[in-house]
Amino acid sequence: MNVYGPVPSRRLGNSLGVDIIPRKTCSYSCVYCQLGKTRHKRITPRSYYQKESILSEIENAISNSNPDYITIVGDGEPTLSSDLGWIIKRCKSNWSVPVAVITNGSLLHDKEIRESLLYADIVMPSLDAADEQVFRAINRPHGKVRFNDIVEGLIAFREIYPGRIRLEVMLVEDINDDERHLRKLKGIIDTINPDIVDISIPTRPPAEKWVNPPSLEKILYAQQLLKGTDTMTSAEKGEFGLANFISVLQAIQQLSSRHPLRHNQAVMIEHHFSKPGEIEKLLKNKQLRKIEYHGELFILPSGYDLE
Repeated sequence: MNVYGPVPSRRLGNSLGVDIIPRKTCSYSCVYCQLGKTRHKRITPRSYYQKESILSEIENAISNSNPDYITIVGDGEPTLSSDLGWIIKRCKSNWSVPVAVITNGSLLHDKEIRESLLYADIVMPSLDAADEQVFRAINRPHGKVRFNDIVEGLIAFREIYPGRIRLEVMLVEDINDDERHLRKLKGIIDTINPDIVDISIPTRPPAEKWVNPPSLEKILYAQQLLKGTDTMTSAEKGEFGLANFISVLQAIQQLSSRHPLRHNQAVMIEHHFSKPGEIEKLLKNKQLRKIEYHGELFILPSGYDLE
């Protein structure tokens, strides 16, 4: 299944997820990634799935829901799919729902990839570092990816892209949250000139157990420094689209493999299927697992290999 949800999103409301990349196939292996460590580090785009089949899944999902956005994101870096531009254009021609693309921005130095994104309504790249050293510490990129190329790609994309750019900065304690680094980052962001800057912190179990969010003082400083920002430190709210699932187990396995579920979100799914106590039974039978991060409980598939 390449299409999931809609799922509640802090930035995009009721978001229909479209996954066009195999699990953990990415140009980065970020220390904070909620999907765990990257298994397949790639920088060369190719086609991974039947694009017509993905379009059919989107059509079926839209007929059963009312999403605010079609969001191309999922289990890996979407710009690694050579079908990205085709899928965006077909979505725009077939439906009135706006299209968003969430990307790490690592391949925007490539002219063809920049052009493949031009028909999206909103592009949401990330930029967590202000120099090569911090970039490698937090994003752990493919060996051929260079920080300066990323910045140049973001600037070049801004020059040609008519839609909204919503740049995300993920802050991690003791890596990229000090004043000197944030001031340097501000200078780069000002040059890129995104429409919005989102400041994020790790809120779900990360790839590395030692990853922590910064102190409230540092979060507030970053918010004040990077003017015009939206700070995403709280949980998203809303219901999940469950029409295409036949059981609590299937719904939780499919959704949490891409979007680790808070315990209360899993309970909402349990109630949807009128199966009270089902989660505890599935945990006991080891069909699901639970993990705690900063005092909050998350429900994951049993085979989820988050470190």
